[in-house]
Amino acid sequence: MTEADVRAPDGDTGLPAGGPEATSDLLSAEIDAAFSPAGPLAAKLPGYRPRAQQLAMAHAIARAIAGRERLVAEAGTGTGKTFAYLVPALLAGGKVIVSTGTKTLQDQLYERDLPLVRDALASPVTLALLKGRANYVCLHHLERTGREDRLPSRDDVRHLPKIVRWAQATERGDRAELGDVPDNASIWGAVTSTRDNCLGSNCGHYRDCFVMKARKDALDADVVVVNHHLFFADVMLRDEGIAELLPACNTVILDEAHQLPDTATTFFGEQTTAGQLADLARDAEVAARTTLSDVPDLPDAAADITPAIRKLRLAGGDLPAKLPRAAALARPGFTEALDALAAAIDRVATELGHYAERSEDLASVASRADEIARRVAHWRDAGDAPDESGERWIRWLDVTPHGFQLHASPLSVAGLFRRQLDASARAWIFTSATLAVGGDFSHYTRALGLDDAATGAWESPFDYGAQALLYVPRGLPEPNTPAHTEAVIDAVLPVLEASRGRAFLLFTTLRALARAKERLVDALPAIGIDGPLLVQGESSKTELLERFRRAGNAVLLGSASFWEGVDVAGDALSVVVIDKLPFAPPDDPLLAARLKALADDGGNPFRDWQIPQAAISLKQGAGRLIRTETDRGVLVIGDPRLVDKPYGKTLWRSLPPMRRTREIDDVREFFGVRGRSTVDA
Repeated sequence: MTEADVRAPDGDTGLPAGGPEATSDLLSAEIDAAFSPAGPLAAKLPGYRPRAQQLAMAHAIARAIAGRERLVAEAGTGTGKTFAYLVPALLAGGKVIVSTGTKTLQDQLYERDLPLVRDALASPVTLALLKGRANYVCLHHLERTGREDRLPSRDDVRHLPKIVRWAQATERGDRAELGDVPDNASIWGAVTSTRDNCLGSNCGHYRDCFVMKARKDALDADVVVVNHHLFFADVMLRDEGIAELLPACNTVILDEAHQLPDTATTFFGEQTTAGQLADLARDAEVAARTTLSDVPDLPDAAADITPAIRKLRLAGGDLPAKLPRAAALARPGFTEALDALAAAIDRVATELGHYAERSEDLASVASRADEIARRVAHWRDAGDAPDESGERWIRWLDVTPHGFQLHASPLSVAGLFRRQLDASARAWIFTSATLAVGGDFSHYTRALGLDDAATGAWESPFDYGAQALLYVPRGLPEPNTPAHTEAVIDAVLPVLEASRGRAFLLFTTLRALARAKERLVDALPAIGIDGPLLVQGESSKTELLERFRRAGNAVLLGSASFWEGVDVAGDALSVVVIDKLPFAPPDDPLLAARLKALADDGGNPFRDWQIPQAAISLKQGAGRLIRTETDRGVLVIGDPRLVDKPYGKTLWRSLPPMRRTREIDDVREFFGVRGRSTVDA
């Protein structure tokens, strides 16, 4: 797609320049110079080659920044979208917030990409990295945890002295610096703060607080890198420091923007989790043993919360499930368990409230108890009527293997998000590799209230016709049948034999993943694959990917967390298998409510929601395959609906333009394999 193909919301080509014409022309000339073969980027980047798509995208973003417009920009893999937005943002000047979907990309931007672009452009901008408060050690909670000397596990006892020593030497307090303590270690919950238990300016360590230092650095910086969870938590809750950044901000760039509708739904809504309740119970019990040891009724009140949590989880059912509020309340014993939990929290809130003035810690715990009591009561008592602003809410229960979550979610985030956009005039750039379906952005723009945003799509510069093959095996059963997973593995084995492993197998359910593992443990050695079989959950995602890259011939089984944000370039990954088309389960209460509302308004839920969502998810999974101009690989989709159903054409047309086949011999030829197959023998 060329620069002129960017579409304004009224259908005219191009974007309004906005601002003085001379400024726009000067910025355009500077962008041309920056991306030229003899320009500053070429001087800094070995092997740099100009890409027409990258340059066109950079010009579109520059015009949106100059005009303080909203631009939704899809950039195919290999376009170089990061530099396409960083260069115009730095050249245009002003304060810039860049938000990403993952901490990995956040760190990459701050540690590598931004310094490189800044140095190449000889720009004087200052940079800051701002993470959520859970990433910074809290000196108050660290001191309190050490003083209490009642840690729940031996690992916690072993890790605490390391954290204490590190906290005395670190400048940033970012727990990512401390490699000796695993990121998932339970001790971190006791030595970091949350929005609920932070004492703010009343804390004795306020002057040395790492969160406050990070916020100050962000306020002083020209470019601030955050992630979506932090961005929305603060925009909604005014908690993490971004609310102070936004008034002075000229440009907001939201990378990996396909995640925004789900992230916004989480942060516009309310969640009360078993973990939050357990933390409240723990802190109330600590108060009963220490500061309030003279209050006779508090120990029993605090002790009542934990069994009430357990009782409610049991009433939720034996299996993980997502239940609408009405269905949850109809379960035997659930309403009684919920009432018992609410009563226990109310009692703790009342007891703590009498003595909150004794210390800031007590005041914080009492405030949390009041807020949690309010949320639980509202979830129990609220009906389905719209709230005072006219927004409709869906309340539902998520039962997990070890806990539960009480959710209150907005039926749509479009109006809520639009109010944030309209609060002040600034440029908003939404970018990702997967925002449109067949060039149509309407599904995405409707979801976020971006109906008046300009849109643009730039195709990947990769030669997918030569580099990739799409293979849909013949004879597979329908994906909802018990035989489907076995049949997919049978069909994939000759592919893995031809590729000598080097594959991601991505599954839409954990049950299918587990079955595939059972089968492949013996099947892979039988076809001569001696590389490791790596399975999601058996180690951290980072460690699994490192082992995959090092092995060079591994097979990795993954589910949702490996569908996006995973980059394995080169020969180590030559096959991506997707077992089913990624349609969201229709029994999800929030999805079911949205589909019903769409039907009530005269729409077609399957055509207008489920197909676009599946297309975007499918593009994300397929995007793991080709990461560079020299990568080659086969995408296997084990779902006959892709070719048998009329909507299948919409889905495969949303994928990169790779060759298609249904013959295993074409796959073998792609990998240069001839002769008899072990699988066929």
